[in-house]
Amino acid sequence: MAINLDNFFKSIGENSKMSDFQDLNHIDGVSVSTTCADLYSKKRDDVVLFYFRDGANYASVYTQSKLISENIKWNLKINSKKVSALLINTRNANAFTGTDGYKGLKVLAETLSNELSQKQKNDEEKPKKIEVNEILFACTGTIGENFPTKKIQKSIYDLIKKIKYTQNKYIWMKAAMGILTTDLKPKIAMEECYIGNKLVKIYGIAKGSGMIYPNMATTLGFVFTDATIPSAILKQLLKSNIEKTFNAISCDGDTSTNDMVSLFATNKVLNKKLKNSKDKKLNEFNSALFKVLLNLSKRVAADGEGASKFVTIKVKNCKSEEDAKKICFSIANSPLVKTAIAGEDPNWGRIIMAIGKAKVNLNPRKLAIQIGKIKVIENGKISSTYNEQEAANYMKEKSIDLLVNLNLGKKEFTSYTMDLTKKYIEINADYRT
Repeated sequence: MAINLDNFFKSIGENSKMSDFQDLNHIDGVSVSTTCADLYSKKRDDVVLFYFRDGANYASVYTQSKLISENIKWNLKINSKKVSALLINTRNANAFTGTDGYKGLKVLAETLSNELSQKQKNDEEKPKKIEVNEILFACTGTIGENFPTKKIQKSIYDLIKKIKYTQNKYIWMKAAMGILTTDLKPKIAMEECYIGNKLVKIYGIAKGSGMIYPNMATTLGFVFTDATIPSAILKQLLKSNIEKTFNAISCDGDTSTNDMVSLFATNKVLNKKLKNSKDKKLNEFNSALFKVLLNLSKRVAADGEGASKFVTIKVKNCKSEEDAKKICFSIANSPLVKTAIAGEDPNWGRIIMAIGKAKVNLNPRKLAIQIGKIKVIENGKISSTYNEQEAANYMKEKSIDLLVNLNLGKKEFTSYTMDLTKKYIEINADYRT
């Protein structure tokens, strides 16, 4: 799949949403490879391999759906302290494929084990055997279709040939584009920070544009660092940062069978030993990790299927964070609110409706609402300064901010979503055709 540099390595216009990209370069311990397994009717990279030649500590969070894909089942059974590879395929979710889908993953794992073990022999002074239980899988695409084991297995040989131990921005962009389905834009983010006196990198890619109300993670998200951090601490860091990043987005209120976010540490930067996730030496890293996850999750929301607007919803001064979160998602998941935003209509009555149905105890006389910086409701009634035309003009912006103030406490929550357009219906009506 060719890369359009004009589109992807510079801003594609003032009116575009989240269109700028950071230039990821090299991160020690990670090798990236992409290829075409002919999973689509048109030629494009549709399989991506991340190879950790010396292994990587890792942590993952998965969907809370009661119906999970076969690759999630596989990953949940992995008990290795380190992983050596992550294989991602698009077009097929490997969900509701039964024993055949799971057996297909076993075939792929055995093939990867053999081929990567041979590569170890070719490239390393002290080669190791890459075990089957050191391989993770991520799948995304259509649910219920037969898993294309043979096609993906055949592509593995090309993936191994293309492995390069040094990356650049082109390779990272190919990887970010290789995991897309209905997405229009790749999602890439990076930060650099210090653990003690050691500079470390944090790189991340993600995909997702539909079936997004994660309640844990997103469709797919992968974050890599060259820091030395034990898996137990990675798990704590990932879990604590998910809630206000990937768990704060909703595109359409639907949770996938395949949601997965993983964090890998290659241990190439020999920072000081860490006690736990609260170790003060991790303060800067934790902040940087949050920034990467938030950047990626915002990009997912901004690229929601058919989206023309990126919407930030903040609910503040609540009795509890849970109350704030309920109202946030009641607004974010309301088709009436989302279609009003798509129509550039400041129909604040729909926001009132969404607040009311969240089943949160509130005092209407204390309620305040803003659209952007425009005061709509103050002390439970229409603001004396509210101007409908001013609000309508604001709704033409590409990024919309909604603020709800309950004036009952000190807790708050912020969620991110998109509008609901005719294009969303078209995309999903024609998804399999």
